Amino acid sequence: MASYSLDDIRTAAEAKYGSTDIELGDDTIRLLNPLRLPKATRKELTKLQDLMGSEDADQEELLSEAIRLVAEHPKAADKLMTAVNGDLALLAEIFDHYGRGTQVGEASASQG
Repeated sequence: MASYSLDDIRTAAEAKYGSTDIELGDDTIRLLNPLRLPKATRKELTKLQDLMGSEDADQEELLSEAIRLVAEHPKAADKLMTAVNGDLALLAEIFDHYGRGTQVGEASASQG
């Protein structure tokens, strides 16, 4: 029978459900995998994603709010949002990278 330490399991979880990291100057902005977020934050993220599909949705506002939700720290999110400066194409690309990086984790979570 195999034996694992909690540190082994943490390392495996980080490898599988790690963050999406964006380098911004000397800083790294970490966007946390949904499975690493508190339940209430995951629910809010799902609501935002659902709203993004509606015709009259303010995509810039929704994408900005979603990125702020998943950012590891509010100050990091502020710094990223300042750098993006409301550029909808950048926001969409950031969220697309984030989504591709978390797809496996979300699919696995829905099975449990």
